[in-house]
Amino acid sequence: MSILAVFTPETLTADQYAEVNRRLDQTGQNTPKGRLDHICSVTEGGKFQVMEIWESMEAFQQYGQILMPVLQQVGIVTAPPQISQVHNRVAG
Repeated sequence: MSILAVFTPETLTADQYAEVNRRLDQTGQNTPKGRLDHICSVTEGGKFQVMEIWESMEAFQQYGQILMPVLQQVGIVTAPPQISQVHNRVAG
């Protein structure tokens, strides 16, 4: 079953987000198998929020082993994401 992961990091800035993507692009790890969607938004309070839909919890956890060290290197502090099962997903 697909899952939705919602991250609301305490310390994410636009520059940090760009740097994480640059590093993942450099290593060919920015389009992981199993990730269906990736959305980054800014809340009304100015906090960045990242939402991802994954094919499975296993795929999400596997990519976390790659992503978390990069986040730490860039200085992003994040709590565990809010995880929920996807009931429906409509493209377009």
